[in-house]
Amino acid sequence: MDEITFRQDYKRLTKKKVIFLISLLIILVFFVILSLCVGSSNLSFQDSFLAIFGQGDPTNVTILYNIRMPRMLAGLLSGFGLAISGYVMQNLLKNPMASPSTLGVSNGAVFGANLAIIAFNAGHINSSQGTEITISNPYLTTFCALIFSVLSIFFIMLLSSRSKFSSETVVLSGVAIGSLFTAMTTILQFFATDTQLSSAVFWQFGDLGYVTYTENLIMFIVIIASFIYLFLNRWNHNALLNGDDVAKSLGVKVNITKILGLVLASLICAVCVSFIGIIGFIGLVAPHIVKRVIGNDYKFTLPCTALCGASLILFADTLSKLFINGISFPVGAITSLFGAPLFLYLLLRKKER
Repeated sequence: MDEITFRQDYKRLTKKKVIFLISLLIILVFFVILSLCVGSSNLSFQDSFLAIFGQGDPTNVTILYNIRMPRMLAGLLSGFGLAISGYVMQNLLKNPMASPSTLGVSNGAVFGANLAIIAFNAGHINSSQGTEITISNPYLTTFCALIFSVLSIFFIMLLSSRSKFSSETVVLSGVAIGSLFTAMTTILQFFATDTQLSSAVFWQFGDLGYVTYTENLIMFIVIIASFIYLFLNRWNHNALLNGDDVAKSLGVKVNITKILGLVLASLICAVCVSFIGIIGFIGLVAPHIVKRVIGNDYKFTLPCTALCGASLILFADTLSKLFINGISFPVGAITSLFGAPLFLYLLLRKKER
């Protein structure tokens, strides 16, 4: 009787997870379409929807596929990647507050971008009135941000290797490396001109509007390859949720699994941040939302977290286009504005339970 009840409960829980996964997929499709239909060019929903299928005014089709489509794909991929990155870090480090910024990856990217903008003069005033700040060499800025993000991963792994990659050491190493990069960024900005400083701050806002199809392709390859690896190794990660000793008894190579998981999570974050700037709270909030609904099983929680993160960024990006007609706010500001209260709400609800 107990075995029958157990099987029934398992089927019921699995059904709930599948329904939640399908629901998130439907929500994501809705936000994808909404993101393509909302913009600063004042196209009607009908014109935008027709342009998706290559119909209607050729100008509308050009606007959709040259401006809105790359932006939507950037939001979709970065949300997908940052959510996965945060989820893996929280589980491997056994720290619900863990996120890409915990390991100093974001801080490394900020320093790299500031180095390119200030030391190599990659930022400038774009208009004759001196009112528009742009990045004159986005590829150099992106390259430097990516290099220093990867360097932060390398230093953290090097420091943590002395203590066999214990969760505490990884987190503390991340905090130390992050603080070091923050201090170096402050020193750089102290010697920057007004234009360089404005360009550096502009990059840190987190914006999807300057990502091209090429950059989206790079993000797609890194994120999907990492996701496939993590999903195929879901049983090893599930075993780690019960503790290192239990995982070892089940034949899991704990240190190797942790190292590869953290490196991939950090690499995903590094690629996303280097292309779009800092977008906060997605990697922190999305995993908590999903775990509250369906629990902590990699088989379902990993893809659900990815879909939730993508939906949150596309929702924030759509809002950023609606505040002031014709102006798009940086999506990083919107995610922080709504992410912080949402995260506090989740924490308080969890404490009450």
